[in-house]
Amino acid sequence: MDQNENTKLDYVKPINLVNVNYEQTGKSKATNDLGMREMQAKAYEARSAQYILLKAPPASGKSRALMFLALDKLINQGIKKVIVAVPERSIGNSFAPNELTKYGFFADWEPHQKYNLCTAGSDKSKVKAFYEFLESDENILICTHATFRFAFEGLNETDFNNCLVAIDEFHHVSADRENILGNVLRNIITKSTAHIVAMTGSYFRGDSIPVLLPEDEAKFTPVTYNYYDQLNGYEYLKSLGIGYHFYKGRYYKFDADKGTSALEEILDESLKTIIHIPSVNSAESSKEKLEEVNHVIDCIGDLEYQDSETGVLFVKSKRSGRILKIADLVNDNQKQRDKIVAYLRGISSAEGIDMIIALGMAKEGFDWPYCQHALTIGYRGSLTEIIQIIGRATRDSDNKTHAQFTNLIAQPDAVHDDVKLAVNNMLKAITASLLMEQVLAPNFKFKSMEDGDEEDNDENTIKIRGFKKPSSQRAKDIIESDLNDLKARILQDDTMLKAMPGNIEPEVINTVIIPRIIREIYPDLSAEDVESVRQYVVVDSVIKNGEVEDHGSKKFIRMAGSFVNIDDIHIDLIDTVNPFQKAFEILSKSVTKSVLKSIQDAINITRIEMTEEEAIASWDAIKRWKVNTGKAPDINSYDPKEQRLAQALLFLQDIKRKRGQNG
Repeated sequence: MDQNENTKLDYVKPINLVNVNYEQTGKSKATNDLGMREMQAKAYEARSAQYILLKAPPASGKSRALMFLALDKLINQGIKKVIVAVPERSIGNSFAPNELTKYGFFADWEPHQKYNLCTAGSDKSKVKAFYEFLESDENILICTHATFRFAFEGLNETDFNNCLVAIDEFHHVSADRENILGNVLRNIITKSTAHIVAMTGSYFRGDSIPVLLPEDEAKFTPVTYNYYDQLNGYEYLKSLGIGYHFYKGRYYKFDADKGTSALEEILDESLKTIIHIPSVNSAESSKEKLEEVNHVIDCIGDLEYQDSETGVLFVKSKRSGRILKIADLVNDNQKQRDKIVAYLRGISSAEGIDMIIALGMAKEGFDWPYCQHALTIGYRGSLTEIIQIIGRATRDSDNKTHAQFTNLIAQPDAVHDDVKLAVNNMLKAITASLLMEQVLAPNFKFKSMEDGDEEDNDENTIKIRGFKKPSSQRAKDIIESDLNDLKARILQDDTMLKAMPGNIEPEVINTVIIPRIIREIYPDLSAEDVESVRQYVVVDSVIKNGEVEDHGSKKFIRMAGSFVNIDDIHIDLIDTVNPFQKAFEILSKSVTKSVLKSIQDAINITRIEMTEEEAIASWDAIKRWKVNTGKAPDINSYDPKEQRLAQALLFLQDIKRKRGQNG
């Protein structure tokens, strides 16, 4: 196919697993008399706490929230020094001087330029400047996590007495004993009087290691501002899509079946786009990151020239012939990198840049509000990273009404040795989308229909028959603050990944696997609390995956393909709904039968062992199978679900036989 023919191809829209619509209330952007947004005012209410854990989405204004908190602690609470630590130099710009009094606050944020250590220079000189700051009359220092760690090596914990230590992008801390920043923080908490503000746009860790141990986290006052409130309160953004697109071979190579490469097929040049190329350690990478950038540019068009002052690449599109402005953030040349980063910081309109190609940059703290599409190539193992990348496209801007995140991932191919890895990556990418749907959807509250409480007029409160409300404060705290984190752990569990394609009964997922994971994460919970937390997780997941609709004066919810009157919902009914159902349906429609078979085969090879608990939970499904088909499930069936039920039946028959022998 020649170039002219290629221009006739239409872009392919990604398969969206998540579509969320927002009401554009403007609430999250409005400010109060002190110049604070809704989230910032919520954080400021907790200003007297010694330890604050601020969890809020990208673009909600965490940097300015810290300024309000820090200034109050400096002026009104006896704190003498403020140390702000950010993960990389480029983010330090978020804490530049700010005239807060102009908008109603009682003081301005005025860090001295000398103690903004997020500038070029050696680690040695920055550590020296850090020590000088502690002895100086200045009261605000900004540095990287690395500088903070290096400086700590030459200090005592008591040197941080009467200091506020603010850790931006707090998910870089870990309870893992090998995590240096985590150890530094624990020592400061234990052995000094320092105040701490920990800020993060994502509290998930792809490696499932907690950010803080429970006993440490209990010391923090949590301030949580959820993603739905943030995005629903925007002025321009109406919707967000999260989806994926499959490719065979290399994403940038011509596919004869499609008549184009996968990247060209999905990359809409009319959208302001950040392209994150695969990690060099991933199977999707060509292992040469600079060549990878060249491949991406070749897919877009021909490089005309590079501006020597700004570093912007001017590329002529082979689709439209228009000149596209592209920023390369993969280049290792620090001088070139500094040029393009400086240019991007100064952009004041959507016309400033068309696309950005990145690897490790343009994630945390990177602000390009005009971005409409975050296109990520290759599977990302960290939920933190996914949330951060999505956050690049969810800034509110007058040039967009829709934001899109697309994960371009390799589909499993039975002829390749890495089919098991590809299957695992695909399932993890889909579960990440499921989690994002949970995070981005409106929050509901659940009560028992039997409670006999006063009438609740909150439209987001749903009463459920047989629902067990939490009785202990510990269970209430988990539901209030940790629900999404708990879902992240559940969705990353190996057993849950194998349940993804629908080959394990919903009752087993909801009443056996999920409570088992809850017990592992919270071993201190009583059996009663495990059940109340389990019910809340399952109910919240099923309701958010469903569709609530008004019909006259009644509300109905679509669950597992059928509408149910909300007044008739019972916990037993919800336990029969597969929380993965929608993902499996979309997966089935979007890949070929051979790919589906590859997925099933890979799962069958690593089949989970049967437990008595699972076998008993499968009994009702076995009976339904017999009623619907007229026969018992067959162990030799090609249907994995039937095979699993047959295994459960054999297991139960064996238990009965053994008990008969012993009776």
